[in-house]
Amino acid sequence: MTCPACEVPPSKILLRRGGFLLHAVNQPTPVKGWLVLTSERHARAWYDLTPEEAAALGPFAREVMRAQLSALAAEHVYAFAIGDVLQHFHLHLVPRFAGTPLHHRGRAAFDAPASEAVASHDVEIAAQAVKAALASSL
Repeated sequence: MTCPACEVPPSKILLRRGGFLLHAVNQPTPVKGWLVLTSERHARAWYDLTPEEAAALGPFAREVMRAQLSALAAEHVYAFAIGDVLQHFHLHLVPRFAGTPLHHRGRAAFDAPASEAVASHDVEIAAQAVKAALASSL
């Protein structure tokens, strides 16, 4: 069985740091700028991270969330670590905008039908804007 988290295409990786990859969510999304910090190795949840990975995660997530706020003009960024499907730790960083409908806010964004997805081109533009913001903050 293949592992999709082990097979993130290099062209989709925005940044790699501290044992984590930053990439756009790889499924239809109702929210532009939805990014994911994924562990580079099999670790299902926070409790499986090494002390070094755990220490790197918080600052990395904070930096990405601040870049989402500034580059995308988001009002807020939700952070979700669910761990139900893949054997890789994923921290979903989902921005909320002034115009985000109630049924796409918070955890509900995961349940949005594919018919409500933003165009993949818009997802890529948002991801690249966050990547540029991160590069300018280094």
